[in-house]
Amino acid sequence: MGARVVVLDYGFGNVRSAVRSLERVGADVTLTADRSAAQEADGLVVPGVGAFAACMDGLKAVRGHEVVGRRLAGNRPVLGICVGMQVMFDAGVEHGERADGMGEWPGVVERLQAAVVPHMGWSPVEVPDGSTLFEGIADERFYFVHSYAAQTFAKGHDEKAVGIFSPPKVTWADHGGRFVAAVEDGPLAATQFHPEKSGDAGARLLENWVRSLA
Repeated sequence: MGARVVVLDYGFGNVRSAVRSLERVGADVTLTADRSAAQEADGLVVPGVGAFAACMDGLKAVRGHEVVGRRLAGNRPVLGICVGMQVMFDAGVEHGERADGMGEWPGVVERLQAAVVPHMGWSPVEVPDGSTLFEGIADERFYFVHSYAAQTFAKGHDEKAVGIFSPPKVTWADHGGRFVAAVEDGPLAATQFHPEKSGDAGARLLENWVRSLA
């Protein structure tokens, strides 16, 4: 039996395609909002599409933010996808309205500063050395569809912390300016792009994550 993975079903996200993609790479997948199942699984996937504030409301309705917090406190893996990544930051600002996120990472998700928004299509990424998610696929392109992103990432870059904490591995992409394309931070990993829509490269990324759950 493969690693037990729960895709959190809270009303937002390409849940069916995420489930199928994870099953194809060998995971034993359950789509549910049940907190006990989400807490006990080897890995939890938090998908997300649409507005930041609406996704946060959906997560709170099923107490998904509590599950994520408890899992991370216990060093249990979580993977966020698209808006499921964005809500890990402090806040999101859309149409002038600010909504609180889960605060796992400092920073604010804001509209991309590009001539054409949304950013839709295949883009390369800049992968840091030692990435587990991107092992074997650092030179590939991935499928993005979004208008907002975190455009800075500060956590782990305090020189005083080096040698005490392992800094997050941050992957970047560009659309009218650099933005955070993925983060690997201990048990918490996330991608702004959609691995489930990114062909063979996305499948390999999900396979890398599922393999890391063992």
